[in-house]
Amino acid sequence: MSKRIDELDDAVDPMLDFESAFESEEFRFGDYAIEDYFTLVIFWALIFVVSLQFFTRYVLGDSTTWTEEIARYLLIVVGFAGSALAVRKGTHIMVEFFYRYMPGWLGKIVAGVAEGVSVGFYIAMAWVTYKLADRTGSMMISVDLPKNIIYFTVFAAFVVMAFRGIQRIVLRLRAARQ
Repeated sequence: MSKRIDELDDAVDPMLDFESAFESEEFRFGDYAIEDYFTLVIFWALIFVVSLQFFTRYVLGDSTTWTEEIARYLLIVVGFAGSALAVRKGTHIMVEFFYRYMPGWLGKIVAGVAEGVSVGFYIAMAWVTYKLADRTGSMMISVDLPKNIIYFTVFAAFVVMAFRGIQRIVLRLRAARQ
């Protein structure tokens, strides 16, 4: 059994893998989904707001009041929108330790069950987040916008995660039939 683990650990030469990270591939818009572009735009908005905060605080000596709060909310949106990207690509953190010791057929079943449980979690969290957004009537402190905008954005991210998770299950079932 230990020989099998050693073979898996030595399967990829770290230097080759490191060098492959710097190989350039041709950019194609079709390789990315709409949530990827949304996340990219929000990420750049976050960079702009944090840079503005840094500039006003350390260069001008007087920080703007709204940048910290908006940066916090943009970071929340980037985190959840990025999670939808991770679900689509199947790159969420998972414990792969047990898969090494399972037969191939059992690993596929466990992976499918894990995908199903994840989709159930996404749907449950979407429902809870929607209820929370619907009940939140307070406003942001430094900007005259309702806080439920953030909750509705998180709700939308959970809906996209559930949709992408269902897509992965369908693809897994199609691959199993062939």
